[in-house]
Amino acid sequence: MSKADPGRQNAYKSNSINTNESRLRRHEVTVELRKSKKEDQMFKRRNINEDDITSPLKESNGQSPVQMTVDEIVAAMQSADPERQFTGMQAARKMLSRERNPPIDLMIGHGIVPICIRFLQNFEHPLLQFEAAWALTNIASGTSDQTRCVIENNAVPHFIALLQSENINLAEQAVWALGNIAGDGAAARDIVIQNKCIDGILNMIDLRKDIPISFLRNNVWLMSNLCRNKNPSPPFEEIKRLLPVLSQLLCGTDIQVLADACWALSYVTDDENNKIQAVVDTGAVPRLVALLGTDEPAIIVPALRSVGNIVTGTDQQTDAVIAAGGLPKLGLLLQHSKNNIVKEAAWTISNITAGNQKQIQAVIDADIFAQIRKVLEKGDFKSQKEAAWAVTNTTTSGTPEQIIDLIEKYHILKPFCDLLDAKDPRTIKVVLTGVSNLFALAEKLGGTENLCLMVEEMGGLDKLENLQQHENEEVYKKAYAIIDAYFSNGDGAEAELAPQEVNGALEFNATQTKTPEGGFTF
Repeated sequence: MSKADPGRQNAYKSNSINTNESRLRRHEVTVELRKSKKEDQMFKRRNINEDDITSPLKESNGQSPVQMTVDEIVAAMQSADPERQFTGMQAARKMLSRERNPPIDLMIGHGIVPICIRFLQNFEHPLLQFEAAWALTNIASGTSDQTRCVIENNAVPHFIALLQSENINLAEQAVWALGNIAGDGAAARDIVIQNKCIDGILNMIDLRKDIPISFLRNNVWLMSNLCRNKNPSPPFEEIKRLLPVLSQLLCGTDIQVLADACWALSYVTDDENNKIQAVVDTGAVPRLVALLGTDEPAIIVPALRSVGNIVTGTDQQTDAVIAAGGLPKLGLLLQHSKNNIVKEAAWTISNITAGNQKQIQAVIDADIFAQIRKVLEKGDFKSQKEAAWAVTNTTTSGTPEQIIDLIEKYHILKPFCDLLDAKDPRTIKVVLTGVSNLFALAEKLGGTENLCLMVEEMGGLDKLENLQQHENEEVYKKAYAIIDAYFSNGDGAEAELAPQEVNGALEFNATQTKTPEGGFTF
């Protein structure tokens, strides 16, 4: 795993376990989350269905076969006759709108991109502009090389000019094309931003008070693609201008609009604390928290990602989520039927328990650890790892009373120790750190013997002993250190538990057969 960017130091909870380990974990989790994003959001979209956008021609044969050859299409587009130009352009668009295997490279090879861009500038023929914009949208929906061809022929400024078109279909098609270009990666995104796309978006929103829902969906999707991608991140002074609009969009009801607005905010908050604060300052947190309670996974996933990112920030930023009622919502999401939602809810909780003791108390007061225990017992392995982090961070940052609550009130120890059998060495290391923290506390409070008994009765000692043969060096060293300090022969707790010879017979200490009265009492 690559090392986390040192410039993001402040984006991690500094008091959880060990700063560097926590940073590495945050980086690791973020990479895992990014890998899964394509399942949740389309970064490029081809316009292949007449129902998706109303053509000014009101034609019903969008998928009808094109009767012209590519050579005939190009010849018609190059004609001086406006009618032939339009016929050729429309045929090219239909060919590029084919649902299966559109001949994008073939059309590019025949030189239609610069012709389309010339047609974009023909304001006397808006129908021709629209067909050209549609064709270029579909070319830009392809590979990076195909998108680059559209960019290098200087299409971007012409599309941005079309955002102000009085023809709403043409303006919407320009938004769609820009969304495909911005979705290609950081370099393409920055070209779109540098050409003053954000000015165009904000002016368009000001001008059009009653935007049709399909137009609004494409617009928000474009905004989310402008916020997306790292190395480098988008220029924040530009992106910051979109945040009030995105925050306001969270008050809507359309699933796609809400989802893409949440995705945009998740990209912005997956960064330094000043960017998280800019989102908090828009008043978005209460609405993001409210959206955690929807029944739509398409909304829950990016809203949860945004909330999860916010609680990696400062204590004040975490407090904003808690104050908005985030903890009860997260407790419910820990019971969700989708494993990826449970995992991210547990990840979010783990970053809250890496905060201060007041925040840990808020997690305890919300009865979250009852659900964390169930995740430890029955969750999938990724969710279990995040739940283990929630426990271990509490054993690091919590008060003795809070840590004892985990053991006595929530009975966390058994399912927590059971994860010492996990196949993932990273999960085992998290648990070993938590167990070590528990023993350190027990030692301070004079409860080492009680804890040794509990761990042994739960099968924890056998698991620790088995880990001394683990192939991962860090795992076996951590396991050995715990056994050596607390279970070794001699003056440790284990010696007190050894059977004593009385009148020639072995007699066991009665406390071996049951948990000490009062449980985990120091």
